[in-house]
Amino acid sequence: MPPALVALAIGAFGIGTTEFVIVGLLPQVAGDLGVSIPAAGLLVSGYALSVVVGAPLITAGGSRLPRKQLLVGLMGLFILGNLVCAVADDYAVLMAGRIVAALCHGAFFGVGSVVAAGLVAPDRRARAIALMFTGLTVANVLGVPAGTALGQEFGWRSTFWAVTALGVAGLVGIIALVPVQPASTGLRGELAVFRRPGVWLALATTALGFGAVFASFTYIAPMMTEVAGFSPGAVTWLLVLFGAGLCVGNVIGGRAADRALMPSLYLFLGALAVVLVVFVFTAQSAVPAVVTIAVFGVFGFATVAPLQTRVLEQASGAPALASAANIAAFNLGNAAGAWLGGVAIDAGFGYTAPNWVGAAMALAGLGVAVAGGLRSRRRQGPIVGSSPMSTVDSKHP
Repeated sequence: MPPALVALAIGAFGIGTTEFVIVGLLPQVAGDLGVSIPAAGLLVSGYALSVVVGAPLITAGGSRLPRKQLLVGLMGLFILGNLVCAVADDYAVLMAGRIVAALCHGAFFGVGSVVAAGLVAPDRRARAIALMFTGLTVANVLGVPAGTALGQEFGWRSTFWAVTALGVAGLVGIIALVPVQPASTGLRGELAVFRRPGVWLALATTALGFGAVFASFTYIAPMMTEVAGFSPGAVTWLLVLFGAGLCVGNVIGGRAADRALMPSLYLFLGALAVVLVVFVFTAQSAVPAVVTIAVFGVFGFATVAPLQTRVLEQASGAPALASAANIAAFNLGNAAGAWLGGVAIDAGFGYTAPNWVGAAMALAGLGVAVAGGLRSRRRQGPIVGSSPMSTVDSKHP
């Protein structure tokens, strides 16, 4: 594994921790700031919407910068945002810090995906992307549970101080390990790929398919404490279990996408919908809920490498901005899923209702993916060859 992938994974670990740790702290944040659980859930949506806006704008603005220089600047922005969160004394300041931290998120993963894909041979690019995203999965296994436990013991602000330190570690890793890379093909070339309908279908698949995960995951803490009967302290270990499932799913998704991209995507989205429907019923009892959380993690994150690989394949030749736009699509789906899950709870359907919302979103994503796959097969164009991303603009060693 190239050392640069380790550096990218370190950065992803810090970003993943700050994105997801708020989920385990929703009850503490809501109580301390005097807002409702659904209102606290908007801290997830606010972060995600900031990624949606920031990913294309910052990537476009930095299109002429060398990629390493851009990644260093993005980590600096991440550190600043988490410092604001750590000193926040009201809901508005906390939301502002989340928004600032999120501005770097989409551009980091978008540019990082292109860098990762360019470090290896074409038939291993989905696995390289998955390795970079390992930082996100490890964040869920270690960072999020540890941050949740820290916040429950010493107050939620202590968690953001710890995340700030993670950001510094990620910055050092990028400076030390990521090689200097050229800028992209320029803004005009990056924008040109958005004339391709296949790019838009890939982005829609991402928004719907991964939004399904956040519709349920955002409310996992109240679902487990209020419905399944777990104590608040048990949420930490449930998040560890979910994170372990993410790790397994990440490996499976990367390997499967390199072998058969579209069939893998169909399988994982369909399985995700089924698991979420099952979760409506298994959440009523502790042991079935535990099993379902682990399986949910597997299929939820098994979609990530195929979804990111798909958009790079469709945007071949000038993939950086489209890659960042796909991270924006992930987070647009996250925001929509978190919001719709909160709407379902506020409507009186209970804490398991977000699972129905997620299942519907996964099925919608599957439908769009099938439409995109059929279109690609009919066209048999150069961007749908047997070797995904064979024309990504970076070269492997």
